Amino acid sequence: MLSFIQQQSDTLQKQGEEIQKLKDEVARLKNQKPKPDIKPSNLDKKEDTDDKKSGNGGKRPGSDKGSKKDISIHETIRIKPDNIPPGSTFKGVREFDVQEIRIIPHNTRYEIEEWVDRDGKAISVQIPNLTVFPHFGGDLVSFVLYQYHRCYVTQPLLLEELREFGVSISAGQLSKILTDEDLLKKFHNEKKALFQAGIASSAYVQTDDTGARHDGKNGYCTFVGNDFFSWFESSPSKSRVNFLQVLQGGKDEAVYLVNDDAFNYMKEEKLPAQLQQKLRLSIGRKFSSLKEWKNHLEKLAIKNSRNIRVATEAALFAGTLSKGLSRDFIILSDDAGQFNISLLQHGLCWVHAERLLKKIIPIHPQGLSDLETVITDFWELYRLLKNYRKSPSTSFRKEIEEKFNELFQRKTACATLDLALNRLYQNKEELLLVLDYPELPLHNNMSESDIREYVKRRKISGGTRSLAGQKARDTFTSLKKTCRKLGVSFWSFLKDRISDAGQISQLADLIRQAAENRKQKHQPFAA
Repeated sequence: MLSFIQQQSDTLQKQGEEIQKLKDEVARLKNQKPKPDIKPSNLDKKEDTDDKKSGNGGKRPGSDKGSKKDISIHETIRIKPDNIPPGSTFKGVREFDVQEIRIIPHNTRYEIEEWVDRDGKAISVQIPNLTVFPHFGGDLVSFVLYQYHRCYVTQPLLLEELREFGVSISAGQLSKILTDEDLLKKFHNEKKALFQAGIASSAYVQTDDTGARHDGKNGYCTFVGNDFFSWFESSPSKSRVNFLQVLQGGKDEAVYLVNDDAFNYMKEEKLPAQLQQKLRLSIGRKFSSLKEWKNHLEKLAIKNSRNIRVATEAALFAGTLSKGLSRDFIILSDDAGQFNISLLQHGLCWVHAERLLKKIIPIHPQGLSDLETVITDFWELYRLLKNYRKSPSTSFRKEIEEKFNELFQRKTACATLDLALNRLYQNKEELLLVLDYPELPLHNNMSESDIREYVKRRKISGGTRSLAGQKARDTFTSLKKTCRKLGVSFWSFLKDRISDAGQISQLADLIRQAAENRKQKHQPFAA
C-alpha cells in the first residue's frame, strides 16, 4: 500500500511540475516573470572549503588581485610645499600613486608621396603598421573585440559608445570587425589548433551543452574542455552524431571512415549483420562530408533512420580515432545520452547523481528518514573519494567499493528512493572511474561554469543572425576561456595577435607546456 501511495505521489509531483511549466509559459506570454529557478546543489561547497584550506584559495584562474606596487609609472610630478621656513631640512619624498586611464581619439593621417620615374612608372610605398582593418588602429580593433566578447557589450551599444568617444565608424564597419571571416582568420585558425592540442595533451575532457539560438531558430552549443583549454562549437542539434563531429573539431573538419574500428562500433550497437556486410564492400574508404556519406548509404539501400544513425556514428567514431584520439580517452559528463559513446570510457558527475536523490519527496515519515540517511552517507562516500584522489591505495579502493555497494543496494521504506539507488548502482563503473584514474574530477561543475557564457549571451542578445557571427562567437569564447585557464591576459592576447607582435606564444603551445608540467608532477597510482 505504501508503495502504491508513493507511485501516486510521484505522478502528482510530475503533474505539478508540468502545470508549473505551463504557468511559466503563460506568464512569459503575458510579459510577466515566471517562477524563479531552484538554487543549484550545495554538495561541492565542502570541497571548495577544503581547497581554500589547502592553499589554493578556491579561486578560478586569473582572479588573483594584483599588487599596486606592480603598476608602471608613466609620469612623475614633484609637489613642493609653499612657504618653506628658512632653516628647514629636506627629509625626502613621500610617494602617492594615482591610476588613470585616458580614452581619447588619436587619428593619424599618412601623406603618401607618389612619384613617377622617367619611364612613367609610378613609385609609392605601403603604409606602415597597418592592421587587417585598414582604417582602424590595432588598439581600437582590440578594444572593440574586448568589449563585445569579454564585457558583453551589444553591437548597438558598442557603436554608440565608440561614437561618443569620437570615433567615426559605421554600423557596417563595426559588424565587419566583429564577424568578417577573412579578417578574423588567424583567430579561427588558433581556435582549431588549441582544440587539437587540448585533445592530444589530455587523458580526459569534460563536456556539456546548452541552448544557443541562431537566425531565429533553436540551436545548441557544445562545450569540450578541461583544466587547460575550453572549446565551443554551435550546431542545430545535440545528437551523438553531432558530438562525434565535435570531437573531430566540428562538422567542417569531420571525416567518415570505414574500417575495423567502425565495424567494432556497429557490432557494439547491434547494427544488423546484413548491413554490416554491405558496408564491408567500402572498407578503407574515407568520406569528407556528411552529405557524401549519406549519399553512399543511400546507394547501399540503407534507409532505416536508426541504421543510418548507427552507421554514421560508427564512421565518425573511426574517423575520430584516425585523428589520434586514444581508445582510453575519458569523457566526463552529466549522463546525457549523446555523450555516452560506445567503446570510449565514460565518467559521470557526482553532483548530478546527488540531484537525482534530492528530487525525491517521500510521503511516509520512515521514507523521509531513510532519504536523509542516504544523503548523509552519500556525502560521506563523496568525501572518501576526494581523499582517495589525494592518496590512492588498494585498501582504500576496496573500502570505497564496499561502501558504494552497501549504499546503492540498500532497501528503504520509499519505493521511489529504492529505484533511484538502483539506477545509480547500475552506473557504478562510471561513478567509480576515479578509482582507476585519480586525476579525474568527481563532478562536471567546470563545464557548467564555462558554458554559462552562452546563457548570459542568450539573455543579453538573444542569438546570432549570420553564420559568420556564430563562428566568431564560438571562436572568441574559446580563446577567452582558454586564456583565462592558462593565465594569459585576454586584452594582451588580442593586442598581440592584432599587431602581429608575437610576444605571446600560440595557445596550443601553452596548452602542451601546461599539460607536460602537470604530467611531470603527477605520479600515477599502480594498483
